[in-house]
Amino acid sequence: MPQQVPPQPGQPGSYYGPQGAPIPQLPPPPPGGGSGAGKAVLWAAVGALVASAFWGGGVLLLGGKDKDTATADLKGYKVQSDVCSAAEISAFKGKYPESDSSPVTYTLKHDALDDMYCDMDLKASGSTYADAYLSTTVQLHKTTDPSAEFVARWESYTQRKGDYKAEKVTGFGDAAYLITEDTISGSSGSRSVTLAVRDGWMTYQMAWSMYLSSLDKDKTPPSVSEVTGWVKSSTTATLAKLKN
Repeated sequence: MPQQVPPQPGQPGSYYGPQGAPIPQLPPPPPGGGSGAGKAVLWAAVGALVASAFWGGGVLLLGGKDKDTATADLKGYKVQSDVCSAAEISAFKGKYPESDSSPVTYTLKHDALDDMYCDMDLKASGSTYADAYLSTTVQLHKTTDPSAEFVARWESYTQRKGDYKAEKVTGFGDAAYLITEDTISGSSGSRSVTLAVRDGWMTYQMAWSMYLSSLDKDKTPPSVSEVTGWVKSSTTATLAKLKN
């Protein structure tokens, strides 16, 4: 639907088409109503003028093409039936050798978006309960370029108060952000490390988190720096596997 913009001082109001092409306002009917033939000629001329405005903006209402109908650039990434199996997490095994026997995983397919998710417990040697948590999310955007929203989502962390740190990192896809948090003080608090990557129209994130109060056997949590290394290593290996 055309968008109305407020008139500028001394100028009549106007409408703009989807690509910014101005569409003239419809003129008032002839004084006294005019004859039926006169009205037909008038409205035919107006219709031609409006259609011309849309054409001038590069948009044909029927059959027009915009960026949301462009071919998805998936860079060779494929849908995985079980992204938990595709996630390469051997970098975490030195600290968390115990395997999660029942991770939470799903793959949702749609014409517009394929969504894959895995969440697993990380356990230190001898632990019955989780000492940390690791999630992996992969999305294949098939109708809309996610570039702008990806940047907006992760750069917005720089505006959050508290203990979050956000930085743009290189070496992963077309764009990547590292988000860390460390609130541990004394015997309470938490730590988290998230690496988000966009490669073409594929978006990915791997997130590690732990809570000091929930540690089981190992009471010494790894540092943010240590985990950052593990997450980066795992991401490099996982992204490669997602193309198989």
